[in-house]
Amino acid sequence: MEVKRRTLRSIVTKLGSVSEQTRAEALAELRLISKHDADSRPIIAEAGAIPYLAETLYTSSQAAQENAAATLLNLSITSRDSLMSTRGLLDAISHALRYHSSSTSPAAVQSAAATLHSLLVNESYRPIIGSKRDIIHSLIEIVKTRNSQPRSIKDALKALFGIALYPLNRQQIINLGGVQPLFSLIVNEGRIGIVEDATAVIAQIAGCEESSEEFKKCGGVDLLVDLLDMGTGSPARLKENAVAALLNLVSYGGEKVGKEVREAGLKVADGVADVAQNGSSKGKSKAVALLKVLLEGNVVRDSPFHSLLNESNLSF
Repeated sequence: MEVKRRTLRSIVTKLGSVSEQTRAEALAELRLISKHDADSRPIIAEAGAIPYLAETLYTSSQAAQENAAATLLNLSITSRDSLMSTRGLLDAISHALRYHSSSTSPAAVQSAAATLHSLLVNESYRPIIGSKRDIIHSLIEIVKTRNSQPRSIKDALKALFGIALYPLNRQQIINLGGVQPLFSLIVNEGRIGIVEDATAVIAQIAGCEESSEEFKKCGGVDLLVDLLDMGTGSPARLKENAVAALLNLVSYGGEKVGKEVREAGLKVADGVADVAQNGSSKGKSKAVALLKVLLEGNVVRDSPFHSLLNESNLSF
């Protein structure tokens, strides 16, 4: 282990070399080591590599960007505290994301967004990262830019999802124009995985008072209801996300929004019931709760909804 420590410290020292080639070789080596040797990651962090890696995100060399961003992503798996305690790290990630369509390589953009998603696993970091408006704005821009690579969009959506898990961040995403691009993905994006990730973010954003007005501008309720139509053949995860979003809208949007959801959602009660019967445990409970809202106590005793809700121990 001591030999490994000395070797890694020697490589990290080369990151400060005046020779561009030496720095490039050290970056490439650290990327490979941190990818394949989990035990090396805390040692690399302790050796002081993170400030160098963050600084490299500002370089014009796309190869250097990619190696630095990938190494930061690898370190974020085991050394989140070290990354978050490094001054300027989030600013460097923000810079990499901001220039996603120009000077930052797509691979570096993807690693930078994925690093955020990894850091956001820690609940205490969510308000800190969510307070960085530039980061949220850049993630939204990646989602809305037509020539963004699918992998970049997916990583940006995963980062936005992690940010939206903290309730006070949801209004920030709305204020920075995040709702319209997310619903545009539902309408225009043909890749199911991206649409599923978009609806997961939408479901989280729906959980704040400010969401209802923005959803209305996008025809959000109708789009979410369409996903629950049995005729569309939406995947299970997509339907569960739609259920969660509609339920959050009702919970946070007041009576006016509740009425809109009931009127639109009654058309797809069968789709909601399908989630209640066949979804995940969390999906089932949310679908049953949404059915309760949609049916408002008007359940015929011999209907399939009555038996389903009775099995779920919800009385009407």
